[in-house]
Amino acid sequence: MPTITPGYLYSFLALLAVSGLLVASFMAYANTLRSSSETRLLKSLIDEIASKCTGLVTLTALGAPHARASVEMPTSLGDNQYWIRLVNDSDQAWVGGGLGDIVNGYGDLRTYLPKDVYATGIFVGGYGAADLECHLDVKLVLLSICSANQGELT
Repeated sequence: MPTITPGYLYSFLALLAVSGLLVASFMAYANTLRSSSETRLLKSLIDEIASKCTGLVTLTALGAPHARASVEMPTSLGDNQYWIRLVNDSDQAWVGGGLGDIVNGYGDLRTYLPKDVYATGIFVGGYGAADLECHLDVKLVLLSICSANQGELT
């Protein structure tokens, strides 16, 4: 009888190890699915902002001296804070964004804007609607984003 007890004990420990591995792998898989859906939602928001920006740039190029748009934004994406930024370098302007509460760099995701646009501003999720403003300054189109109830966050 004593020889059977260690066999049961070893089987029980093996089952615990296997079940622990299974639980850990399912948790990792669930986190990956959640992360990919949050990234997809962020890309969708960036594309929507870029679309509105392109529309405002077109209106301004057609002669409107000043154009504005407001986009309702979610407070967070899943459990994550997010941010969206209008950025430009010497060649192009783009809408970038990322997940997290700290604005790091230019963003993991990008959607490019039309040429000859100077873009500036940051929107951090959780502050309501995003206000987009566009106006013509001599020959340069100025485009900015800010939070509707927080003022410009640049």
